Amino acid sequence: MTEKKSSGPLAGIKVLELGTLIAGPFCSRMLAEFGADVIKIEAPDGGDPIRQWRVLKDGTSLWWSVQSRNKKSVTLNMKDPRGQDIAKRLALDADIVIENYRPGVLEKWGVGYEDLRKINPATIMVRLSGYGQTGPMKDLPGFGAIGESMGGLRYVSGHPDRPPVRIGISIGDSLAALHGVIGAMMALRHRDVTGGRWNGKTGAECVAGQGQMVDVALYEAVFNMMESMVPEYDYAGVVRARTGGALPGIVPSNTYTTKEGENIVIAGNGDAIFKRLMSAIGRDDMANDPQLARNDGRVPRTEEIDGAIQAWCDTKHIDEALAILKAADVPVGKIYSVRDMMSDPQFLARRMIEQHAFSDGTPLKLPAITPKLSETPGETRWLGPALGEHNDVVLRALGFDDAHIAQLKNERVI
Repeated sequence: MTEKKSSGPLAGIKVLELGTLIAGPFCSRMLAEFGADVIKIEAPDGGDPIRQWRVLKDGTSLWWSVQSRNKKSVTLNMKDPRGQDIAKRLALDADIVIENYRPGVLEKWGVGYEDLRKINPATIMVRLSGYGQTGPMKDLPGFGAIGESMGGLRYVSGHPDRPPVRIGISIGDSLAALHGVIGAMMALRHRDVTGGRWNGKTGAECVAGQGQMVDVALYEAVFNMMESMVPEYDYAGVVRARTGGALPGIVPSNTYTTKEGENIVIAGNGDAIFKRLMSAIGRDDMANDPQLARNDGRVPRTEEIDGAIQAWCDTKHIDEALAILKAADVPVGKIYSVRDMMSDPQFLARRMIEQHAFSDGTPLKLPAITPKLSETPGETRWLGPALGEHNDVVLRALGFDDAHIAQLKNERVI
């Protein structure tokens, strides 16, 4: 593979990823998409388990093509002191270290935050775990599903007469990853205004800005999305519960079923929008009802309002319903499947689907990179790498010669 140089806003930033599966790798993925030089450490005996998750091509997950795009794969046996030493050297040279092991694992390997900052005070380490680095639960395994449950998301997901449901993606891990990215950028900014990157020296000759640890707990990242739950409970004793497709306390905003059984979302909760919506569906009586002019008056009559909208939807095919409501300037949308996305004019106009190809020439479409920056946009420079694809180039940059690299391979250190 010929490496394509980055021109993104994070070009020149070095990131070391120590982790597997979703939260840590998604965090570093976003940095890689915007130009950071990301080295991903994987176990030599199979690598990141996500390589074998879901739909595969030639034994490797299609998800891998997205989750590890623009990253360099280096294999290290972290149970071997020589592997730990290489990881430490890479970590000390990195601007940001991202990890999502259980608390204490990196310390066991000698690459914990305190181990690194004693040498490099500018070390920034993003630590993603189920429950954070402190507290009585810190040593417990914490997957995204547990974070979603403890953080409050599962309690409000689903219908009130049924058990809670999960969203069909790993949303808890992904929310934690996004918090990790935000924390990393804040920490990088602080490091740069307090002295900048470490000059590689120790003692009196050491020059470095102030690094820090970014401690992200999965359950806290989910909890951060829970809007007004805490003050509502504290002040009024309200425990928000499951409301199906509706947004509680904001009326009308719900999912409705059209004549042929397809579903659309209608958000008519703005006061002026509500009036336009009710007029569009032939309910001028409700559009002009003074009690319904504001949201606080509509909430007690939620069932009546939703019933009126559903009765209208019962008589309309989805395309007709969409056309009428869009003409009335009412926020409305079909619930998209991936099939819908791939041919949708808005997705295509925004170039949200990228065309790429595997090394054997097989074409592959990937989701484009967001957010969109006007001057320094992100880009896909290469798809997820083969296991250990970058061992030689990374180790040579550390000063290892070919003979030493060959020895490490033979002795299964890499």
